[in-house]
Amino acid sequence: MTQPDTLEFDVSPLLQRGEEPFGAIMSAVDGLAPGQALRLLAPFRPAPLFSVMANRGFGCRDLQREDGMWEVLFTPVPGATPQQGMAPGSALDAAFWPDPVRELDLTGLMPPEPMVLILEEVTQLSPGEVLFALLDREPMFLFPELAHRGHEWAGNLASSGEAYRLLVRVGVHDD
Repeated sequence: MTQPDTLEFDVSPLLQRGEEPFGAIMSAVDGLAPGQALRLLAPFRPAPLFSVMANRGFGCRDLQREDGMWEVLFTPVPGATPQQGMAPGSALDAAFWPDPVRELDLTGLMPPEPMVLILEEVTQLSPGEVLFALLDREPMFLFPELAHRGHEWAGNLASSGEAYRLLVRVGVHDD
């Protein structure tokens, strides 16, 4: 699955040290040369990362190797432009949402606590209401949960790069 000029990144050492690999993966992606692919190795299938990378203009192919490791090749899609601003998410119209009725500062919390708190908080809101959360990192495992529960979301890194800002608009269905 390797292509010429492909950067290989194995997240296993980070996971073995108990570290969250998402930030390191995004740093590797940010360091890719134009047209360069990323070959990611992980002990699990990183499905939530697929939509994050698609929103950055990458296609993916994945396979599970005989040793149990997952190998995912993220390749730039010719002509694709990465989403800017409030992305990735289902909410392209986030600029027109009402002001948040609740704000959470979840910086300093270790995963999965921010995800758990956000999912608990949205159950207290009415459909259409918006929650704002400030986090240390992009909560990629939260996004599929929000979508599954019928909520919309949009987010981006703060201009300082030190925090992730998330808006969640509560949907009609909250499982």
